[in-house]
Amino acid sequence: MDNYIVSARKYRPMTFNSVVGQRSLTTTLKNAIASGKLAHAYLFCGPRGVGKTTCARIFAKTINCLSPTPEGEACNQCESCVAFNEQRSFNIHELDAASNNSVDDIRSLIEQVRIPPQIGKYKVYIIDEVHMLSQAAFNAFLKTLEEPPHHAIFILATTEKHKILPTILSRCQIYDFSRITIKDTVEHLQYVADQENVKTEPEALNVLAQKADGGMRDALSIFDQVVSFTGGNVTYKAVIENLNVLDYEYYFRLTDSILANNVVEGLLILNEILSKGFDGNNVVTGIASHFRDLLLCKDIKTAELFEVGASIRERYIETAKKCSNEFLYKAIELVNESDLNYRYSRNKRLLSDLTIIRLCQLSSPQAGSEDQKKKQVIEPIFSQQGQSAQPVNRAATTQPTQQPQAQQRATPVAPPKEHTPTPSHTAGSSKPMPKAGGLGISISAFGQKKEEESVKSEMTIEVLNERFTPLQLINEWKAYADDLTEEHHLKNTMLNCLPDLIENTVFEVVVNNPVQEQRLIEHRMDILSKLRVQLRNTHLKMEIRISENNEKKLAFTSAEKFNLMMEENESLRRLKDEFGLELS
Repeated sequence: MDNYIVSARKYRPMTFNSVVGQRSLTTTLKNAIASGKLAHAYLFCGPRGVGKTTCARIFAKTINCLSPTPEGEACNQCESCVAFNEQRSFNIHELDAASNNSVDDIRSLIEQVRIPPQIGKYKVYIIDEVHMLSQAAFNAFLKTLEEPPHHAIFILATTEKHKILPTILSRCQIYDFSRITIKDTVEHLQYVADQENVKTEPEALNVLAQKADGGMRDALSIFDQVVSFTGGNVTYKAVIENLNVLDYEYYFRLTDSILANNVVEGLLILNEILSKGFDGNNVVTGIASHFRDLLLCKDIKTAELFEVGASIRERYIETAKKCSNEFLYKAIELVNESDLNYRYSRNKRLLSDLTIIRLCQLSSPQAGSEDQKKKQVIEPIFSQQGQSAQPVNRAATTQPTQQPQAQQRATPVAPPKEHTPTPSHTAGSSKPMPKAGGLGISISAFGQKKEEESVKSEMTIEVLNERFTPLQLINEWKAYADDLTEEHHLKNTMLNCLPDLIENTVFEVVVNNPVQEQRLIEHRMDILSKLRVQLRNTHLKMEIRISENNEKKLAFTSAEKFNLMMEENESLRRLKDEFGLELS
């Protein structure tokens, strides 16, 4: 146990060819060494654990190798290479800028730069986490970095390039290291497992690679942890149990319940996931990623972008065949909206449940056929009743004075209290109510003649035309405004701008500015629907205009302001005349 070395150190690359996932950068460095075109300063930047310091060490060893191979690699046999491998080389100096970030540390480094190498051609100075240097240390380092001795080469490494001074960046060749792909990470983990005689499953290694998020050092550290947990048999179930990763199986079960519009089953699965300690936001984002992966698997070309094991990819492809593109688009949009709202929600569990419920309500391929979609359309009453409704309307409109007889010819009229709008058309809603042609709606039957006749027989058509006073109109107007709880601007507008009855069924509202006008226009149908019911007059109309006095209050020019001041102040006029002043 005393000689145990973690995999991240034991399998650290020793040559350019063994570096994983940075092929373009290593090729560039090898070509520079082969051609002898070496810069005096390099900057290696990128995420953690992708090989920045490793490449710096390999580069330093290779340029000092006394007999490099034809491929441009170090021989690992000459005196310089042996001294480097045994960590006793005097040509390579590493400085941790996180703990040595003062001016004195940089000055000490500058003093060492003057000494030429005893073995090899170059002295290489690797400064790790260089962004941690202080401002004064950067300034002290500038001159040496720009014009170092011919035997000195600086390699700066950092994870936060944006924190480095532009004057430093301009003196370096910059190499941006990218995150290591899941495919490359899985291949390297499989190589390490073979060397350590560890049994693995492809799906397990894939989960490890996704958990590492592009860092090979993190992947190897997690690999060691899982090997210790499983005793040398790394399986998919063991990995998700040890790393507390949500199993793919839950997402597939959720998808099946959503496609079947089974809300109960979906909520039970969500509760099972939350009971295992997973956060609701993780579940929401996981579902979004799951639907995104299903969308990728809809086409063979884009399925290659989905980096998972072959068995899981096949299952995703099979599940994607059950989902329509329209369903996936709506589902991704819905879950993304829930993800954005999750942070600000006070009842996060309710938001998670509501997300599942809304997903289950989406039209699935099994229950969303064109015929059923047509059956769910709600059409106006006149599209079903045809001309049978027209005589009633004419009778009611042509004989306004004979109100009792018009109401007797119509179907039974409910009391006024029963003619309030439905919950979906409350005062704060922005959805329009039915137009002033009748308060009833018809729902199309489901294809059976008997049901259609029974539905038509129960339909009521009511056209009201009762007289009302201007005071009644104002009282109902104020009552509507008082009921508003969320639309504060609309409420203040209605309380400050009262209606004026200009005809029997037409009233006018004079507002003070275009903003108030636009607010009333947006809620015109909601307001009219409420007033028509309360005043029992379906012909009620509203006109909106801006006050003429406010329309004339335009911005004054400088000359107009001065003339207005002279009209109000005679002394100002005399002053202008006596001194012959003119406004510039």
